[in-house]
Amino acid sequence: MATINKSLVKNEMPVQPADVRNRNFSEVALGYTKDQAIDEARRCLNCKHKPCIEGCPVNVNIPDFIAEVANGNFETAYQIINKTNSLPAICGRVCPQEKQCEAKCVRGIKGEPVGIGRLERFVADWHIANSTTEPEIPKSNGHKVAIVGSGPAGLTCAGDLAKLGYEVTIFEAFHLAGGVLVYGIPEFRLPKHIVQKEIDGLKKLNVKIETNMVIGKILSIDELFDEYEFKAVFIGSGAGLPMFMNIPGENFKGVYSANEFLTRINLMKAYKSDSDTPIHCGAKVAVVGGGNVAMDAARCAKRLGADVTIVYRRSEAELPARLEEIEHAKEEGINFNLLTNPIEIIGTEDGWVKELVCLKMKLSEPDASGRARPVPIEGSEHKLSVDCVIMSIGTTPNPLIKNTTEGLATEKWGGIITDEDGLTSRKGVYAGGDAVTGAATVILAMEAGKKAAKAIDDYIKSK
Repeated sequence: MATINKSLVKNEMPVQPADVRNRNFSEVALGYTKDQAIDEARRCLNCKHKPCIEGCPVNVNIPDFIAEVANGNFETAYQIINKTNSLPAICGRVCPQEKQCEAKCVRGIKGEPVGIGRLERFVADWHIANSTTEPEIPKSNGHKVAIVGSGPAGLTCAGDLAKLGYEVTIFEAFHLAGGVLVYGIPEFRLPKHIVQKEIDGLKKLNVKIETNMVIGKILSIDELFDEYEFKAVFIGSGAGLPMFMNIPGENFKGVYSANEFLTRINLMKAYKSDSDTPIHCGAKVAVVGGGNVAMDAARCAKRLGADVTIVYRRSEAELPARLEEIEHAKEEGINFNLLTNPIEIIGTEDGWVKELVCLKMKLSEPDASGRARPVPIEGSEHKLSVDCVIMSIGTTPNPLIKNTTEGLATEKWGGIITDEDGLTSRKGVYAGGDAVTGAATVILAMEAGKKAAKAIDDYIKSK
């Protein structure tokens, strides 16, 4: 058995210096070395009750994989993770571990928890760089399942079903698979080649991916059943419809949704000088919102050379973004204008953004979300001089599938209604991820995909 590392703090993650990385799109965190990974793994106590597994939405056997890392058995560690998680390199980078597995870690009672996410990332990266073993392709059970959307929910559902022998086809609306993993999360936080590697892993399990296929437009859900003989359909089409504040001036040039801003940068490479879709950013950018997407948009704008300010109506304690992303944003020079809420955008005579009119806020009693309610301070109106405003206040599902699928029940705001296993109001049609919950985290979308895969397997076997 490996010697226990009694250090109260995690092995530090090597990162690019802040004043270097805020001028490039290369990955910020550089990953553990072998020695750092083994040293960190030896901080795990291998607790009898394994509380970290309870904190993992996809139930990775965390103590067992960490024990293999501690002994230098990295491929064995990968195979343990891969039993329940088809996207470990992605999860190791973007999961909010501090609110999930690491929040349950006993080492966190006195000191910092074990760096579970960092170890997961190390193991997955080691596998990608070193493994030459091809996965064993499950024997086909002869049943076809269609997946709509290739984001984390769809990919997870596809991977779990493929491992059970289903013939799985993913239909993706964009020209590139990955969904929000490729259009929403910047290269400096989740490199696209990492996403592609994990998608390639699914293809090796015979998962087919059809790109440029807009379900609800090119094919309907009913046609997938009736003409293409799929036995079940999983809808993991995400939440790609951006929300706006509906304040005066949102139609001025230089106002973006975070969705459009990030898609043009991440998917269309708008930051390159020869891009076909260049983006106007200007010298001063305001990003409205406080979630991970807002941090991503702000840090992208910084890399385009702008002076960037986050405008958020609550205090720092209520920022919904991951703590690590907030810290990275601060290190990179992002300004935070908290307890501030926009009420109007003022433009120039030729229609470009010129100023953002805001009110100062104070916090009152908690609202329905459990967070302190922001209340305007009378007479606090003031103006911020800006060239660009990026709205990052949330997204809702695209209504295309809802409008073209008879009998598919949805919430008023557009989310598909399902039971706890992901079954919709239509027989054989399951859904999960942001299409059901609205914008949430990658790992919660994966959990939904995983539950739906099990329910689909039970449903088809029961027919």
